[in-house]
Amino acid sequence: MNAVKIISEAEKELEKEFCAIDEVALFNQEKVLSAFREEQIALRHFQPSTGYGYSDEGRDALGRVYARAFKAERAIVSPALLSGTHALTVALFGVLRPGMRILFATGEPYDTIRGVIWGRGNGSLADFGVNFNLVSLTEEGKIDYENIAGALDAWDFDMVYIQRSRGYDLRDACTVAEIGELCAFVRKEGFKGCIFVDNCYGEFVETKEPTEVGADLIVGSLIKNPGGGLAPTGGYIAGGETYIEMCENRLTAPSVGGEIGSYAYGYREFYQGFFLAPHVVAQALKGGLLIGKCMEKLGYENFPALGKPLADITRAIRFRTKEELVGFIQSVQDVSPVDSFVTLVPWDMPGYDCKVVMAAGTFVAGASIELSADAPIREPYVAYFQGGLTYEHCKLACRAVLERLLAK
Repeated sequence: MNAVKIISEAEKELEKEFCAIDEVALFNQEKVLSAFREEQIALRHFQPSTGYGYSDEGRDALGRVYARAFKAERAIVSPALLSGTHALTVALFGVLRPGMRILFATGEPYDTIRGVIWGRGNGSLADFGVNFNLVSLTEEGKIDYENIAGALDAWDFDMVYIQRSRGYDLRDACTVAEIGELCAFVRKEGFKGCIFVDNCYGEFVETKEPTEVGADLIVGSLIKNPGGGLAPTGGYIAGGETYIEMCENRLTAPSVGGEIGSYAYGYREFYQGFFLAPHVVAQALKGGLLIGKCMEKLGYENFPALGKPLADITRAIRFRTKEELVGFIQSVQDVSPVDSFVTLVPWDMPGYDCKVVMAAGTFVAGASIELSADAPIREPYVAYFQGGLTYEHCKLACRAVLERLLAK
C-alpha cells in the first residue's frame, strides 16, 4: 500500500460528501454575492482612512455586508479586533456588567478564553464581579439539557454561552441545528438574556449561521473562515443592534462607540476575503475529509466520525504516542509554502496550560483558514488539523503525512 493509492481510494469514497460540500458553497456564495450587491459595494469602499475615521465608508459598509450575509441586525468588522479571543473578550465585556452571571452550556470554553473569564488578578470578568456556572457535556459529548434546565431553574443568568467548535476537546462541533435547538430550549425555560455563540471555525460550513436560529450575538476571527485567507487581521461581532452598540462602546469608548476607527491600509482584502470565504471553506472541508478518510484507513481514529454532519473546519486525529503526534504536525509544516524549512518543537504558548506544537507555515501569521495543525502535548495525543486555501494543497499535505507514517 502506498500513499497515492490510499488517497485515490479515499477520493472515490468521498465523492458524495464532496458534492454536498459544493452545494453548500454555492448557496453561501450566492448569499455573500447578494450582500455585496444590496450594499452597492464600490471601489471607494476599499480606500484607506486615517485619524479618527469619522464617516469611514469602507468600515461601515463592511459591517453591513457581514450583517446581511449572517442575517443579523448589525455587525462590527474591524482590524482592531486582533484575534478570535480578543473579539470574544470585547463582546463579553461589552455586554456583561458586575454582578451578572453566565451559563456555559457546552462545557469548558477554549483554552485562551478561560483566563478572560475566571482568571484571578489579571483583569478578567471574575475580577470585575461577573459570575459563571458551567454545564459539562454528556458522556457522549452532547448538550446536557437536563442539567441546563436545572441551572436555569436555580440561578438567574444574563448570558448563555455556546462554543460551536470543539476547541481542544474530542467532542463534535455543534451544528447550527443543535445551536437552534438549544436557543429554543433556553427561551422555553424562561431565559430572557443574551444567547452568545463563539462561532470560530464554523462560518460558511453550513447554509445558516447561529444568528438565523436564535443567537443574539456571534463572534469570530477574520484569520479563520470569513477572512477567506486574504484578511490580514481582524475579527467580527454580529447580532442584535442593542448588543452591537454595547460592544462598540467597549471596542472604542462609550462616548464615541462605532463612529470612529480608521485603517490606513485600506479594506480591499477584507471585502475580497469575505467574498472568497464560501469557496475557501469548502476547500478546507474537503481537505479535512480527505485526511480523515486516509488516516482511518491506517487505523487512526479521528473526529468527527466520517459520515457525521460537518459543523466546523477542524478535524481531530488521535495518535498513539507523543512522537507520532509531533511528527504529524511537522509533516504539515514541511509542505507549507512559508517556513517549510523550520523544525517544529513544542513550546509554552501564551494562553495555554501545557506545551503546544503548531504548524502554521502561512502567508498570514497564525491563520488557521490556511493549512495548519496544532496540538497540546498531553494525553490523549490529539492533533487538530484545519484549513487549506486549496484542496490541492491539502492533498499534497495528506500525501506527505501518509508517506511519513508508512515509512515508519
